[in-house]
Amino acid sequence: MALIVHKYGGTSMGSTERIRNVAKRVAKWHRAGHQMVVVPSAMSGETNRLLGLAKELAPAKASAAYERELDMLASTGEQASSALLAIALQAEGLDSVSYAGWQVPIRTNNAYTKARIESIDDTRVRADLSAGKVVIVTGFQGMDEQGNITTLGRGGSDTSAVAVAAAMKAQECLIYTDVDGVYTTDPRVVPEARRLKTVSFEEMLEMASLGSKVLQIRSVEFAGKYRVPLRVLSSFTPWDMDIVQEATSGTLITFEEDEHMEQAVVSGIAFNRDEAKIALRGVPDKPGIAYQILGAVAQANIDVDMIIQNVSKDGRTDFSFTVNRGDYAKAMDLLRNDVMKGLGVEDIVGDTKICKVSIVGIGMRSHVGIASKMFRALSEEGINIQMISTSEIKTSVVIDEKYIELAVRSLHKAFDLDQPPVAA
Repeated sequence: MALIVHKYGGTSMGSTERIRNVAKRVAKWHRAGHQMVVVPSAMSGETNRLLGLAKELAPAKASAAYERELDMLASTGEQASSALLAIALQAEGLDSVSYAGWQVPIRTNNAYTKARIESIDDTRVRADLSAGKVVIVTGFQGMDEQGNITTLGRGGSDTSAVAVAAAMKAQECLIYTDVDGVYTTDPRVVPEARRLKTVSFEEMLEMASLGSKVLQIRSVEFAGKYRVPLRVLSSFTPWDMDIVQEATSGTLITFEEDEHMEQAVVSGIAFNRDEAKIALRGVPDKPGIAYQILGAVAQANIDVDMIIQNVSKDGRTDFSFTVNRGDYAKAMDLLRNDVMKGLGVEDIVGDTKICKVSIVGIGMRSHVGIASKMFRALSEEGINIQMISTSEIKTSVVIDEKYIELAVRSLHKAFDLDQPPVAA
């Protein structure tokens, strides 16, 4: 008997009929002899509705002032869907029980709205599984050491599911969503995009960090750290499809050394519209200046992505970096009011009309000229590159947002991603 974790996204839980179908699918797996832990998201649109109510009540107040209450509020969406799923399972004749994160408990730090999981006590869940129950654990949430409810940030239910799978040493974690796997790029932008049967953790981690919306980046980090096999598959297939066929569908996120890994130089094109660029001009070029700028940003719990520092001239330089567009206003206020004057920076400018486009592939390690091929493809379309970042398995560029779809289509074609990979 294998222990399997299922995670269902908001669209999969979007109505009572869809919840009933989820219950039937879970029941099928349970009756096949598996111990089942299920981690559901809130019903589609519910978290936005709840946060919208908060914004109506305090439209002019900085959300940081009431982040604790936002977490208390937002966490109720997952609690509702977990209870509804437990009820649906009981209607199917299965003994089931739902738990909020604090009841498991799932321990986190106290960074409200962006908390990180520190530990999971699986004693209670294991006792229920041994008693033959299906256990539903709310995604997206946990509890800090003071007993406050915390949430893990957008997409946090993926992280919850993988963390539970890691803590309980599950055989596999199946992520059910509204797409049938991981594609070479977004099929809505490139209709010729191809579904990958397998993708390495390294590639998936890069794709998640670079804008792919299929999986939340921290869930992939957990999976890689604890060697949890992940599979992305669709919840919109018939619930009664053959379980063996279902268990091998979608995209398996596995390890690079897997002998069956698809061999391709570039596996996918990721892109992210939620980017903003900040440039500090006339920055004193002296030791520690980067830390003074980015340290203050990090303390405000703002993630920094791409960073460029220009060549020094007359003892001064320009320092540019990108942040999530949702953090742009907060970062600009911080830099203008707390950092810029103290450092003697001449000017600060920002741009919210940019995007990031990236090529990703473990095959890039052993092939030269990949970046230049990318730059040539963009050049032929008249697309100017503003920033560049590279690693062993990815190259990212910042470009004007208006060129994003043109860039993705041209790169997908340039690297023949509509064609099946060449066998190793």
